[in-house]
Amino acid sequence: MPDTTFTIYWLPHCSTCQRATKYVKEKGIAIKEFRDIKSEPLTRKEVERLAELVGSANELFSRRARKYRSMNLSEQKLSSGDMIQLMADEYTFIKRPVLVCGEAAIAGFSSSSYDSFLKIV
Repeated sequence: MPDTTFTIYWLPHCSTCQRATKYVKEKGIAIKEFRDIKSEPLTRKEVERLAELVGSANELFSRRARKYRSMNLSEQKLSSGDMIQLMADEYTFIKRPVLVCGEAAIAGFSSSSYDSFLKIV
């Protein structure tokens, strides 16, 4: 039987994370574990694992972070390794929330992408 335990990597005060959590609960799905990525930072190994589950470091990396702009990262060509290191060093570079179920995960939130994701898990 596949693992249907849900874990969410989030920031409790993030409005997008709150909307995603509410949406999942309205679908009748219980989230077993909530991981606050600010108070419990992810290790590089954990970031690598999440990147693998969502499909790539690029899918997990947030270009909306203030630091992305302030560091002029849009002017640079970032490798997957660069993105992994930035996310491991600074939680704001992680696109959130990240919803994980078994060997599948999705980063960010939109109702349509969550609907598609929840059908396959």
